[in-house]
Amino acid sequence: MKKLWLWGSLVGLLVMLSGCGRSVTTPGAPQIANGQKYVPTLFFHGWGSSYHAEEHMANAAVKAGVTRTIIRAMVASNGTVKLQGTFKRGDYRPIVEVNFAANRSSNYQKVGQWAKNVVVALQRTYSIKSFNMVGHSMGNMAIGFYLLANGQNKHLPQLRKQVDIAGHFNGILGMDDEPNQMKLTAQGRPTKIQPAYRQLMKLRQIYPRQQVAVLNIYGDKGDGTHSDGSVSNASSQSLRYLIADRALSYREVKISGQHAQHSQLHENAQVDRLLIRFLWS
Repeated sequence: MKKLWLWGSLVGLLVMLSGCGRSVTTPGAPQIANGQKYVPTLFFHGWGSSYHAEEHMANAAVKAGVTRTIIRAMVASNGTVKLQGTFKRGDYRPIVEVNFAANRSSNYQKVGQWAKNVVVALQRTYSIKSFNMVGHSMGNMAIGFYLLANGQNKHLPQLRKQVDIAGHFNGILGMDDEPNQMKLTAQGRPTKIQPAYRQLMKLRQIYPRQQVAVLNIYGDKGDGTHSDGSVSNASSQSLRYLIADRALSYREVKISGQHAQHSQLHENAQVDRLLIRFLWS
């Protein structure tokens, strides 16, 4: 009898421990009640940059009262993600500033995978069901190639709104494009297609249908180059051909003048207002 009692106690203890094991979270991970509906907005910086390029836009949103929460997703060079900061209870529209340690990668598939790693980290930590994405320069390629690989993946949180700023979808001035060289057809298709754009053309078949509202912002310095100094307007506008027919909505906005320069677009008050109205109104 004593042996049977001891065996039963041991089995019971193991069952209890296994149950506890299922509820254990990573040390320091926040305990979030079920049913909370966080819809984070993820900001992706450009080539050679960091989360600092996202701070002006993120802080503008806080000042406007749309959120009180800004956290960071630090992506190591091997793609692992560490979340710094936590979502606040009741503040359902947090901002996530994404930082790529390997910020000079031109491997767009890899950058797209890193974007997925951030989405998965938020899904595991906060059980998010949907989210928004904002990209500047190369950050748009992170978004595009993320969607290329995961746009039809129903096991991941679903994209609600997408903002592209200064996107070089079909070339960069001084590299594979020149001022006033690129032409678009009436449908928005470039007459000369660069390799990365050719890959992105698959989005015409797999971009989420009637799901994502899209805002495409580009700059024109007004110096006759029809560009923001780094990216031609035609390269930025070539996004329309890729996704407009499948998007829930698609809108383009041109920012003109001195502060429409490529790197100044993420510090531009007009851009701030457009983001706030589009993402959170």
